Amino acid sequence: MDTSGPAAFVNGEILNMYVGRRVRTVVQAQREEGGLLIGQSTDGHQLTIKGASGAPMLRYVEIIGIAESNQTIRAEVCTDFGENFDPAPFNGLCKLANGQMKDMFL
Repeated sequence: MDTSGPAAFVNGEILNMYVGRRVRTVVQAQREEGGLLIGQSTDGHQLTIKGASGAPMLRYVEIIGIAESNQTIRAEVCTDFGENFDPAPFNGLCKLANGQMKDMFL
């Protein structure tokens, strides 16, 4: 694992804690608007992803990038997780990684 540029695990609620920092999240792609991807986070928040146009709609996409605001991420890496991804475990991971188990994560 590359630890030179760690990315915090975030959902829509936690994203605001990492503005200006590198994050990792999963969204379900909903639509594109003017070159931006609009997606739903694993906890139901609407997020805007810059630099991820062309992602397959209604599929789950992992986004690694820089949090620009509490609702916007500038994507560096996008990975298609398909349409059969269960968002609940990832959402639980985000809560653990930023809560009681924070010391175990970078």
